Amino acid sequence: MSASLRAPFSAAIKELRIQLCQSSQGSAGVRSFLSKSYPDIKKANPTLPILIREARGTEARAFARYDMGVERKISLEGLDEARIADKLADFNSGVNKA
Repeated sequence: MSASLRAPFSAAIKELRIQLCQSSQGSAGVRSFLSKSYPDIKKANPTLPILIREARGTEARAFARYDMGVERKISLEGLDEARIADKLADFNSGVNKA
């Protein structure tokens, strides 16, 4: 796991949502990442709501919700664990990229 995800997410992030498919090859990296890294991420962010939603045929993606309902979305489809960690850490850059 990326060292940047062992530290807390920015306080500007109010909610993190991850969507994935239970069986598709494109979501395999996300499934593996979550099984290995979720405990560490939650330990570093105990009060941050982290929602994980599985649905058949869903593209692997993540959403970060910031103040006043501003959201950012990133695709995680087909990425490996290291790249997923980098993409999630990008949410710390805030709403400037929304």
